[in-house]
Amino acid sequence: MTDGPIRIANCSGFYGDRLSAAAEMVEGGPIDALTGDWLAELTMLILSRVRSKRPGGGYARSFVTQMEQTMGRCLDDGVKVVSNAGGLDPAGCADAIHEVADTLGLSPSIAIVTGDDLLPRLDELVAAGVTFDHLDTGAPLADRRSQLVTANAYLGCWGIVDALDRGADIVITGRVTDAAVVMGPAAWHHRWERTDWDALAGAITAGHVIECGAQVTGGNYAFFTEIADMSHPGFPIAEIAADGSSVITKHPETGGEVNIGTVTSQLLYEIGGPRYLNPDAVARFDSIQLEQLGPDRVRIGPMRGEPAPATLKVGANLVGGYRNGTTLCLTGLDIDAKAALIEEQLWSLVPGGRDSIAEVSTELIRTDKATASRNEEATALYRITVKDPDEHKVGRRFSNASVQIALASIPGLYGLGPPGGATPYGVFWPALVPSEHVPQTVTVDGVTSVVDNTPFTASSEPTIDLPSRVAPPTGATVEVPLGRVLGARSGDKGGTANLGVFARSAPAYAWMAEFLTMDRLRELLPHETGGHAIERHELANMWALNFLIIGLLDEGVAASTRLDGQAKSLGEFLRSRTAPVPAVLL
Repeated sequence: MTDGPIRIANCSGFYGDRLSAAAEMVEGGPIDALTGDWLAELTMLILSRVRSKRPGGGYARSFVTQMEQTMGRCLDDGVKVVSNAGGLDPAGCADAIHEVADTLGLSPSIAIVTGDDLLPRLDELVAAGVTFDHLDTGAPLADRRSQLVTANAYLGCWGIVDALDRGADIVITGRVTDAAVVMGPAAWHHRWERTDWDALAGAITAGHVIECGAQVTGGNYAFFTEIADMSHPGFPIAEIAADGSSVITKHPETGGEVNIGTVTSQLLYEIGGPRYLNPDAVARFDSIQLEQLGPDRVRIGPMRGEPAPATLKVGANLVGGYRNGTTLCLTGLDIDAKAALIEEQLWSLVPGGRDSIAEVSTELIRTDKATASRNEEATALYRITVKDPDEHKVGRRFSNASVQIALASIPGLYGLGPPGGATPYGVFWPALVPSEHVPQTVTVDGVTSVVDNTPFTASSEPTIDLPSRVAPPTGATVEVPLGRVLGARSGDKGGTANLGVFARSAPAYAWMAEFLTMDRLRELLPHETGGHAIERHELANMWALNFLIIGLLDEGVAASTRLDGQAKSLGEFLRSRTAPVPAVLL
């Protein structure tokens, strides 16, 4: 360790990310730690299905492959590896890494951090008064407990710090927060105390920025056409200083770009209000200051932090039932009448009709154009999704009905894909558990210790320096797509969609903050906002707003019936909507 910044690299933003990223980061230049995130909310459900078929297999196997590619170089260069790829089976993942090490003739010290799996402890926790009420709806878990397949608390960084203190070369965790894998090496390197709230908040922020891999180097960026080389974006590095401030960068001669816009976009991804909660501290995102230091170097200034919260978030997955669906193509004239006839015919052939199925979602997607120049451009999509606890009701007897109308229905009828059987779907259930009930267990080379979470302590509201808002521009306006002046990034938070919108100048932010109200958002996105509660949060230091559309994604990604079940494209849809924009901003 040195007194200087620690260079922490990311090599994975999700289970399935670029397999070569670990080697690219280890071989592309000096780094001190290699980290990655494999555990999206949906991934835990997927891993539970893998584990049910192959006991001991509930971890991200791609991480094992990456270690086979890079372990020797990491040990030679003293690069610490911290990964949450352990998923539902950190011990199984560690065993697989040991096998790789033995094959390579290497002897790394491997640690596992566990304690997040609450499923075996549910009776104990319920007896202690933990109700696991749904965070968004307040519904009690007791009514659906029999459907649980996973229940994992989001742990913080101090178990990782303990493992590194005890000489671990590779740390494999279960469900920790996305930022924790970055916070751990930073807190270990700088010898932070648990009460260094501002420094910890800075590491939380840096961790959030790099945890999605190439998203901060130009991936999914609204203004991607301004980046010269997007063929193979490099993965990011956070240089985290002793005060928690960081510089976000990437290896030289790699694709993509790190600029204030790409960093802002990632800061807005999958967040709620200005208080960004983690188990070890609360980062005040309204205190963020960004500065472009040079090409591919953006500084995130010293942050303000608050004490650790009293509770940990729990991500549980339930078996929701079974689902099936079909997408039929309607072309040319009389689209509405064609959809109505299909609806009538289909349900007349399903035993018991529409009312026999617990949940039916139908959506006519008008992708057709009256001025189409090719067949496909004159086609609308009619999507029918069915869900029910009874697999038989939504299985072949539903899909067979959609086949039986093929020659007896509308002209030009065809479908996308063959009919199929019902498949199980999951429901994401967010809840809270008091942090004192979930200690972390750290095992390094077979020796185990217990690390408690940081207890909550009351504190006064930190002072947040906000910029003086300039007057919004006036004068002539031009009706243009909002994306000509605003960027956006959207995603999922369980059943809630997060929609972050940002400007690129102080005048543009002043106009956006005045123009883009919750009522205006409903006008611009009536289908997406109808019937849903909305939250709106201002992040003036980033020239940004963040909206939360509660319940847009039903009961989470695995249960959503939307075509875009993760709301990835919602920001781009908003940017395509036209509005009267001050001409001076164009």
